Amino acid sequence: MVALADRVAALSDWQRSLLGFCLGVAAAGALPPAHALPLLVPAFTGLLWLIAAAPSPRRAALSGWWFGFGHFLAACYWVGAALLTDPDKFAWLAVPAVIGLSAGLALFPALAAVLVFTSKRTGFSRVVVFAVAWTAAEWLRGHILSGFPMNLIGTSWTVSEGMIQMVAVTGVYGLSFVTILAAAAPALVTEQRVDATMVKHWRVPALMIAVLAAIWIGGTVRLAVQNPSALEGIKLLIVQANIPQELKWRADARQAAMKKHMRMTLAVPSGTVSHVIWPETAVPYDVSNDPNLAAWLAEAAPEGGLLFTGALRRDRDSAAPRRLWNSLHAIDATGALRATYDKHHLVPFGEYMPLRSIMSAAKLTHGNIDFSSGPGAQTLQVPGLPPFSPLICYEAIFAGRVTSDGSRPGWLLNVTNDGWFGNTAGPYQHLQAARLRAVEEGLPLVRAANTGISAVVDPLGRYLGRLPLGTEGVLHSPLPRALGRTPYAVLGDWTMIIVLIISLGIVFWRAFRETS
Repeated sequence: MVALADRVAALSDWQRSLLGFCLGVAAAGALPPAHALPLLVPAFTGLLWLIAAAPSPRRAALSGWWFGFGHFLAACYWVGAALLTDPDKFAWLAVPAVIGLSAGLALFPALAAVLVFTSKRTGFSRVVVFAVAWTAAEWLRGHILSGFPMNLIGTSWTVSEGMIQMVAVTGVYGLSFVTILAAAAPALVTEQRVDATMVKHWRVPALMIAVLAAIWIGGTVRLAVQNPSALEGIKLLIVQANIPQELKWRADARQAAMKKHMRMTLAVPSGTVSHVIWPETAVPYDVSNDPNLAAWLAEAAPEGGLLFTGALRRDRDSAAPRRLWNSLHAIDATGALRATYDKHHLVPFGEYMPLRSIMSAAKLTHGNIDFSSGPGAQTLQVPGLPPFSPLICYEAIFAGRVTSDGSRPGWLLNVTNDGWFGNTAGPYQHLQAARLRAVEEGLPLVRAANTGISAVVDPLGRYLGRLPLGTEGVLHSPLPRALGRTPYAVLGDWTMIIVLIISLGIVFWRAFRETS
């Protein structure tokens, strides 16, 4: 190991860049759906060696950037698939878009690397600073501008129901912090100085293994102790019609797609369903201004129940500029709209064009009008169900922002269309991010996805049922009860922030003592 670290230090600039890139690609292998968690150890140990061996902040930043570039290129390659659904217009953009996105996201690991380098810490203190800096960079990535918190390192653990119970306390960012600590700890075997102020380098990786084991044991105990029951009288039906994205917005195919949802719904015996859920934009028309369409859709709503469906919504006020929303409606058996939610966290370049006043390029979604943003997260009340928090598409990936600040919902409803991304890693990663929101908030998650993966998840992150990606089918499920408010639901990211501050405080207190 010592020899390996020395070899890293002896590399030329281009060799360090190439190594950083390859390590970043390796780290992406730990994410869904592969979940090759052991790859995190060489990836983050190697990155810490590169930072430690850097001769300057600039070189440290480049090492972090190349790591990030390789990481996001491998983890988010599926973004380019969305541009291939309309190849005549956008195929030429697929590769530049993935490269550009990866290059931009790589700035966050570069920032983390600079912070580690400038801290001048060594030994275990450097590992702690590294974990703090990486976690802080992930948090910034999820919040700056519109935010893109996809593929946080903590998401790697969604392969283990026991491990992800930690997010009920710290959120996914806290799980990222512990994961980076453990993955980078083997870098300490290169530390030669051992004195009374340091834990011997070989003990630290063993300690981190014990910490991970303790988290898993605690999570397993929580899973054994808490077993939320199903709410009586609620029988959900999720419809996954598997409409290819190339057909979804074609004028000659839209009605056929909508009728397929209806046909699949009505094929289910009456009396076995209380509420029906269709995915995002399953109805590619404006329901709110079309009573005839609403009356037709009412056929899918069970007597005394509701149909939830994604649809478009237009502003028909001729006195104002025309506006368009990506919406979710709850429709009863009379055709009345009992609740409506407008998506508020829009996808840049997909649902709207940033800087529209100076950019004339077309957005990716159908139509020439940018979508408008809704008022924000909401808790909606409908008859026959607990209050719920609606989430459209990638609104479910934002930790701490899936419920409103007002009354607490009893469940999360996520409708999405991952058909944009085909049979890639994207839909799997999207599902796992949404699943973590259920554990963080202590709320069941009901997810309807056009091409998959539709699922029902209990408040502990356990699947009650799911439909595979790229298949057509329906999913019957009860609705689990919510748990009490989790620590994360109460404190949000503050728990993680306090842990990071305390960790840094201990590091610099030790440095002060050593100096004194």
